[in-house]
Formats: sequence, structure tokens, C-alpha cells
Amino acid sequence: MKGVINPSFGYFTEKIKEKGGTLVNEQHLGKQDSEPLKAKVNQVIQGFDKDLISMKHDPKIREQLRQMIYDAVMQEGKNYPSIMQPALESLADEIQDEILGLGVITKFLDKPDVTEVMVQGRIVGPNKREMVVYYEKDGKLLEANVVSPSEEDVMDIIEKIGSPIGRRVDESTPYMDARLPDGSRVNAIIPPLALDGPSLTIRKFSQDPYTSDDLIKFGTFTPELAEFIQLCVENKLNLVISGGTGSGKTTTLNVLSSFIPRDERIVTIEDAAELQLNQPHIVRLESRPPNVEGKGAVVIRDLVRNALRMRPDRIVVGECRGGETLDMLQAMNTGHDGSLTTGHANSPRDMLSRLETMVLMAGMDLPVRAIREQISSAIDLILQQTRLRNGKRKITHVTAVMGIEGENIITQDLLVRKQGELVPAPNRNKFIPVLEDADIKIPSWIKEG
Repeated sequence: MKGVINPSFGYFTEKIKEKGGTLVNEQHLGKQDSEPLKAKVNQVIQGFDKDLISMKHDPKIREQLRQMIYDAVMQEGKNYPSIMQPALESLADEIQDEILGLGVITKFLDKPDVTEVMVQGRIVGPNKREMVVYYEKDGKLLEANVVSPSEEDVMDIIEKIGSPIGRRVDESTPYMDARLPDGSRVNAIIPPLALDGPSLTIRKFSQDPYTSDDLIKFGTFTPELAEFIQLCVENKLNLVISGGTGSGKTTTLNVLSSFIPRDERIVTIEDAAELQLNQPHIVRLESRPPNVEGKGAVVIRDLVRNALRMRPDRIVVGECRGGETLDMLQAMNTGHDGSLTTGHANSPRDMLSRLETMVLMAGMDLPVRAIREQISSAIDLILQQTRLRNGKRKITHVTAVMGIEGENIITQDLLVRKQGELVPAPNRNKFIPVLEDADIKIPSWIKEG
């Protein structure tokens, strides 16, 4: 039995035990009591109006359904002693989350200050394991104080997430990238690849998209950098956001994309649609995995090539991670200025090397010199973003790509983070001709370098 029974419950818990009941703690009934109650409540729920259930995403309907489920639990549990009221209310919450949300993790997805939710298996004894829920808050990883879901519960949650958007997890495809209706990013992986049981990772997105003011408040940007980047985006410089996993690249991409003028046609391309743009003229494209027969896959590269035929003013690729990088660079070099993307790398120089490697993944036998010429003429700026040990996300470098000399791409740092501050780098005024060519007002901090 998990948890410790509060001694003040002694008399009642002994009576519950005498009748064969179980109590995990004063807030939760054990399975021996909760399962029969759940079964009875589910019978009541079967009689709910099906049209009402289908509208469960409407806030008013959700509240109505929650009250109906609560009433059903209290009716079925009316013979329990009054001191068990908190446990019955907890059971009502659990059933509500199963019917209307994603089970035990729903309460964490609903909290605005929680940024990630993770479920995974943990070994607790010989041939014994349990599922554990973790969440990230203020950049710190915490274990959730909830009754552990079963592996079947986690598999049900994964299926609930994947089914509406045509994603699946099974023995033939034991992992999945997906998204929630609000754009939150989901990854799931199951046995035999996940040795300790199914694993689920959800990176939440804010219901209200972050703005540049938010990133300034968080310390990711400085006001000067935000103003400068807005000018660069508005005047169609090509930008790459580089950083490690969880460094906040997609959030920054979302903010940068919001600087695109409202009279331009934008095509966004993502593995799982996450960007939250509010411009009026947007075409959102999303890749598709193969079907059960292993056919019908549509990858990012296919969508980038198709986007070129859609008369875009801007192309925004959620992340370049393979051969689509070649098509992206060619688009930037053939009239689709002002395009934006992200990539995984630990520094701006590493990002350039990664771009080379990803171009080669396209299967084209191009000489290194030709690839570097494509990169140097396509990319104008690289923003390096890092997640610090305290969980905060910061821009650490703003680096300009100045061209190519011999076999080497020439770069120039404009801003570098030193001793916790983003400060202008030496020789940054070398970037002035590029800004003048783009008809961008030269910031005073660049002139002074």
C-alpha cells in the first residue's frame, strides 16, 4: 500500500479495512474501493448526452460535464462515512480528468506555471516497476505527488493524444511525435524501446503566445536586441536560431515570426504544428508519418519543396534536421528572403557545421566549397540560445555571417553574453554594410563598434 494513513483517521480506516476496503491516504481511495465506484459512475456516464460529450472542449460544456460527473460520484459514494468526502472528491477529479482530459497529468497541463510534463517507468524492486509523473516549474524538475498511473493508463493517454491527428504508437512504430490541440509538443516511446515502460514527454506552450516583451522580462532578450531583431525580420534578413534541446528555440522562433508584417503570405512547415502566429495570411503545413503499411509518409523536405510553389513571402521551418536544409538554403538564395528556422547546435560555428552535415544528408554529392557558398550567401544572422543551469533561457550570441574566404565561412559576433550580460562585441561595425544594403536603420550600439 502506498502512502501513510493519518492516525486521526484510525477508527474509520479500521472500519474500511474490516469491510475489505482500501485507503491509500486521506485524499485517495485504493483500487479495491475506487474501481467498483468508477465502474458504477462510468455506467451513469454512458447515459450522458453524446452530443454533450462531443462538445467537451467548450469551457461551458466542460464545466457542466464536470458537475454531472461530480454528482454521479457523490451519489454512488453516499454510503461512505462523511470523513471520506475528500477521497470521493479526489476520485471525482480523477474520473473528470479521464473523461475530459488526459488522466492524472491533466492538472499539470492546466497549470500555467508548469512548462513540461513527463511520465516514465521506474524500477522499485525485483521485477517490479511503477509509473512516475514529473513536471518542470521555474526551470526545476519536480516529482508529482499523485497516485501512480498504471502502464495501461499511460498507453491510453498516448492513444488519446495521437488518434485525433492520425499518429499512432504500436509494435511497428514504437515512438511518436505529436501535439495537443493547444500546440504543446508531445513525444511518446513505448517498450521494447523504452525498457522501463511507456514514456511520455509533453512540452507545454503558453495559451497566450509569448511576445518580445515577455522575453525581455525573462531576460532572454534585451530591449536593444529585440528592437534590432525586429528590424532585421521586417527587412527580410534570413535568421537561424541555434541551441540545445529545451533551450527555448521554438518560443523565440514564434516571437521572431510575430515581427513579420501582416500583409505578407507566410508558409509554416513543422513536424508537429507548434507555432502560434496571429497574422491573417498563414498556410500551416505539417509532416505526416507512414501509415500501417509503411506508406504515405510526407517529410519536411517534401513540404519545403511544395511551399516554393505556394507563392510564399516567407517560409518558416520549425526545425531543420536533415536534407530539407538544402531546399531551405536554396529558397533563401532564390528570392524567399526573410525566412526563419531553428537547428540544434552548441555555438554559431557549430551551427554552420551542422548545416553542412544536414545538406549532405540530402544525398547530393556537392563539394564542401559549394555547400559553404550556399550557407554564407543564404544566412545573415545566427541567434544562439542556451538553457542555463538555473533553468533560465538566454541568448548568448548574435552572430553575423559575413561571407566566405577560401574554404572558410567568415562570421562576426555582434553581441556576446559575458558575466551574465549581453554586451556588444568588438568589430561589430563590420556588419554595417549588410544593414545598409537591407535599408535597415543602424543601431547606435553597432555604430560605436
